[in-house]
Amino acid sequence: MLSQAPAPEEVQFERALRPKSFEEYVGQDQAVQSLRVSVLAARQRGECVDHVLLYGPPGLGKTTLAGIIANEMETNLVTTSGPAIERGADLMGILTNLGANDVMFIDEVHRLPRAVEELLYPAMEDFSVNFVVDKGMHARTLKYALRPFTLVAATTRPGMLSAPLRERFGIFHHLDFYSEDELTRIVTRSATILEARVDAAGAREISRRARGTPRIANRLLRRVRDYAQIKANGVITETIAQASLTSEGVDARGLDKLDRRFLEAIMDVYKGGPVGLEAVAATINDEAETLSEIVEPYLLKIGFIAREPRGRRVTREAYAHLERQPPAGSPGQGALFE
Repeated sequence: MLSQAPAPEEVQFERALRPKSFEEYVGQDQAVQSLRVSVLAARQRGECVDHVLLYGPPGLGKTTLAGIIANEMETNLVTTSGPAIERGADLMGILTNLGANDVMFIDEVHRLPRAVEELLYPAMEDFSVNFVVDKGMHARTLKYALRPFTLVAATTRPGMLSAPLRERFGIFHHLDFYSEDELTRIVTRSATILEARVDAAGAREISRRARGTPRIANRLLRRVRDYAQIKANGVITETIAQASLTSEGVDARGLDKLDRRFLEAIMDVYKGGPVGLEAVAATINDEAETLSEIVEPYLLKIGFIAREPRGRRVTREAYAHLERQPPAGSPGQGALFE
């Protein structure tokens, strides 16, 4: 599925395509301008940047921004993820090896174990960690000083962060889906790096089907590049992009097979909704978390589903896109289909 997280073999390609500076970064103008000011001010003072929380759907550039902050600060970037830090000792090992003003990036920070999260509080506030040695009446607390560092945390589910952790971030930025023009610029830049020949119409067609997400745009570009190499002497035109992506199961609005299964399950089994996410997940034999983080945000963005107190409902636009007739006379459907 093209909207999933990158496979390990594709990570190297993504790293090569990532911007290295704010000047190279496309989109998210408000966040980039704000971070640029924070970085310049920190460099002038000789301090580290305040801790940063980035949230939004997957693939929008949270990891890239962390790398840019480290590059602009001329320090190291140390990356990890919430599920990878299972014990306090794991976090201690990372923190104690950070250099002055280094950037530590934690992806999926909402999945940090609570015991590990509590170790982060003094590290973020005072650049120190407290740990207990011995037990019982001989127990004592030791305070270990850390070098000043910047924590950049990323999450797709900010509501799952605890209030104490969330309040310790000084900079918050929500990353939203990209416009078609922004994605076209990204595709054109990536094609240059990959030495792929693409015309303006071909780049726009790839962008139109990229679900507003740079990661998916770059992934689609690589698939189209392969197709063009075999079918069209390596030149990516609008026609070649359409044929390639249609063969990959990505339609004109960027929907893939999982998106269509999601919508069709609500249409066929639940008469268009409303229906709870867990019920849909059970129907199509997929995980509710996958649907919530990967499928739903884009379908909500383009207006193909509506989220209501009683569950999800398919809209008239989705029925039209899938060339289906909405159910006639269904209770509560009139406002959407009239």
